[in-house]
Amino acid sequence: MTGSGQPGGRPGAGFHGLMAALLASSAGIGLVFPLTSIYISDRLGLGGTGAGTYFVAMAAAGCAAAVLGGPRADRGSAAAVGAVGTTSLVLSYALLGAAGGSLPVTASGLLAGVGYGLQYAAITGVVTALVPAAQQRRAFVLRHVMTNAGMGLGATGGGLLLAAGHPAGTLPWLYEAAAAASVPLAVLFLLVHRRRPAVPAVPDVPDVPGVPDVPDMPGGIAPDREPDPPGYRALLRSRPIALLMLAQALFATAGFTQIEATVPLLLHHGMGIGLAGVSAVTAGNALVLLLLQRPVARRLEGLAEEAALIAAPLLWCAAFGAGALATATDGAARTALLAGFAALFAIGEIAYSSAFFPLLVRFSGPASLGRGSALSSLAWSTGTAVGPPLGIAVVTATGTGTGWLALAAGAAAVLAVTLLLRHAAR
Repeated sequence: MTGSGQPGGRPGAGFHGLMAALLASSAGIGLVFPLTSIYISDRLGLGGTGAGTYFVAMAAAGCAAAVLGGPRADRGSAAAVGAVGTTSLVLSYALLGAAGGSLPVTASGLLAGVGYGLQYAAITGVVTALVPAAQQRRAFVLRHVMTNAGMGLGATGGGLLLAAGHPAGTLPWLYEAAAAASVPLAVLFLLVHRRRPAVPAVPDVPDVPGVPDVPDMPGGIAPDREPDPPGYRALLRSRPIALLMLAQALFATAGFTQIEATVPLLLHHGMGIGLAGVSAVTAGNALVLLLLQRPVARRLEGLAEEAALIAAPLLWCAAFGAGALATATDGAARTALLAGFAALFAIGEIAYSSAFFPLLVRFSGPASLGRGSALSSLAWSTGTAVGPPLGIAVVTATGTGTGWLALAAGAAAVLAVTLLLRHAAR
């Protein structure tokens, strides 16, 4: 298994294999991702309390696993951490498919949280170890696209299978399929761990204010000598890292969760668009991601990473503005504006993935990338917990047109933080 971490090379088979396995894993998760609360409450008969317990267990275990897995990933074991996390996901979905009571459901939630937390703490370090520094921005865009495309394909396939068969009998098998789909990713992580050390290839960049220097160790970390990297407190004392974590939480709160939770309500309830139309907007977003990820990522490479990150909320402000304009139109004009919303939001996603993870690598430093990734996971989890109820409450209280503008205001708040980040990183 090959994969270059040296400048001037190209991603090898290790990286491309990892992306293919990530696509398969995401497709498997997509089979069941929208259905889990219904499955637990209705099919297993545990009600809303049972479903809530599952998600609370998953969130708590995910936070703990990210914090504990970050330092382990920093000790040269990022791929091993990813393998353990993915194996935990396999066990979680297999257990949920066979579950018949509250105890296995709670155990499945805990295993899922451990899986997602460890994966998030590990995968950035693994990608940077397999991809030359000059190619990392495109690599992170491809990772984002593989994850989202896989989830979309899985959700579509799951819906078709349920429509064609008997939902009560099909649902448990979808969870077993989700478990099987993540096995290749666990194997790829394990192969990467065994065949090459996960030592990130980080471009030469100026020192980040507030983060102590860690001596370079060419050739990887010697097994008999462990560095003393900056811990969580030292990382958070760095203003650029603190602002990057705040931006991550706001990207999740005001952006990614809103297109999943709030925008469908605005389209369906507020604008009278049918479910097929809502699905078409979502499909358009995914299609733009797939078609434009390469040319847009190439263009973004001409911008500094801080500037590319600023572009994401700017584009989202324009996207939500297009949605607001669509409320005052109908026919072809409305269709064009909603297509513009889907496209602008997708290009903003590409700008985010092209810039955020390279900045995380740069600000954390190779010796603390696992800890930085863990902090990023916690920030993301905070945003995904706060975003949906906040967005739905605002839209319910304000109405359709004002709701779109409120989402644009949220994107403007993200923009303000990214501007502060650019200033702090100079």
